[in-house]
Amino acid sequence: MSIATPEFRASHCVRYRYRYSECARCLDACPHDAISLSDTRATIDADRCRNCALCVSACRTGAFSAANFKPIDMLRQAIKSERFSIACAPSGHAAEAIVPCLGALDASLLAYLEKRKLPTTLRGASHCAACAHGATGAAQLAANLEAVAELRAAAAPDAWLPIDIVRDIPATPDEAPRFASGRRHLFRRLLRRSVDEVAAAVEPKPAAEPVPDKAIRPGAYALTEQRELLQIVAGRKDGQPFRVAVHEALPALDITIAAGCTVCEACFRVCPTGAISITENPGDWALMFQRDRCVGCAVCLEVCQPRVLDAAASFDLTPDQPARPLISLAKQRCKRCDRFFVSPRPEETCRVCSDDQDAFTAIYG
Repeated sequence: MSIATPEFRASHCVRYRYRYSECARCLDACPHDAISLSDTRATIDADRCRNCALCVSACRTGAFSAANFKPIDMLRQAIKSERFSIACAPSGHAAEAIVPCLGALDASLLAYLEKRKLPTTLRGASHCAACAHGATGAAQLAANLEAVAELRAAAAPDAWLPIDIVRDIPATPDEAPRFASGRRHLFRRLLRRSVDEVAAAVEPKPAAEPVPDKAIRPGAYALTEQRELLQIVAGRKDGQPFRVAVHEALPALDITIAAGCTVCEACFRVCPTGAISITENPGDWALMFQRDRCVGCAVCLEVCQPRVLDAAASFDLTPDQPARPLISLAKQRCKRCDRFFVSPRPEETCRVCSDDQDAFTAIYG
């Protein structure tokens, strides 16, 4: 593998966890058509890749990493400096830190610099029009800055020190709409309000089919650096709620659940961070949600066949909140095998015994 090509860790990718996932954040972020997607992974074409690192910051689950872009090392350097400047490599500007593209500076990192009141300057944003990474990099930077503004507002009355963006070339009028990119992605993907779904809502819905077991692959839980930084950033000195609107550039969501859960546990099995878990005792079962661990990948929303999971439009991002139950049910006892089981409605037999009976009937009539 070329040193100029980001490393891809398949087990961190939501497409590995759920083979029918439509997540394409890395593909959308790549300005060089160097990424292709399959049911199990993303593949990087080393001949096309220009190592802009936009895929690194766009990925919510940390599936990408780049040798020339180490955000935590950059923060360690910034903390030791009285003033800190960051420039993109294509612009040719001198700075304390050089990054492949300013769009790779994710919202959590920028918000951390602001909250710590580290005087920070970004250089090179005026050169996006002449840069190979330009259009995509500028849009991603705009979305990240928009998310930082959301966090800064939520922190009030705590004072942050806004980042200074040096423009040696005046901004052109067509740059302004890019700041709305985070909102467009939000309503297109996270809240899933597509034209097709609106049309389907007026038609009778067929019974939800369970997700095939082979469609979900197990993997170790992993929490990203972006989410850990956001955990530090979110919080107010007065102890009041840190309320934010859901945003595509923020690695966080608050999950809600409506009536109709089938207790298939697919959302629990597909979650890459352990934000969704199950707790049970001899008499009760509960599907729990830990907001501190959610990175906003939204794969749980995709895997939910009855479509009862959704993302709240706004929520309290204050850290260290206890896990809360999404749904809690009393266990039932099977009349055939005497085992305890969970079902969203009263049943006389568990799913195993019911399946056995159905198979017996199908074979012998």
